[in-house]
Amino acid sequence: MLTIKFKRQGKKHQASYRVIVSEKGKKLSGRFLDDLGFYNPHTKESSLKEEKIKYWMEKGAQPTDTLFNLLVKKGLISERKKRVVVSVSKTLKKKEVKKEDKKEEEKAVETVVEAVE
Repeated sequence: MLTIKFKRQGKKHQASYRVIVSEKGKKLSGRFLDDLGFYNPHTKESSLKEEKIKYWMEKGAQPTDTLFNLLVKKGLISERKKRVVVSVSKTLKKKEVKKEDKKEEEKAVETVVEAVE
């Protein structure tokens, strides 16, 4: 199955994205079938090759949710935007778990202190 997706480029904290067509399971660092333009989220600058995007979508390529919303915003697709869920990184989840564990330990210590008094 073909997908139209973003390929990250640029320096740290200055990301820009190429819009590419590739197989769904392939890595972004690998080869891709076609380059459809670029998008810079910091300056909101974008250059999309509309004819190529329409061609690949007719061939069955599915855009990712974020790219789908960009295409709706640009007027290439006349549908409603999709809801995009951003995943929380594993390190943030671990930090939250540690904070919860500390709070539970503090509560346990307080109950022990109250029981001793």
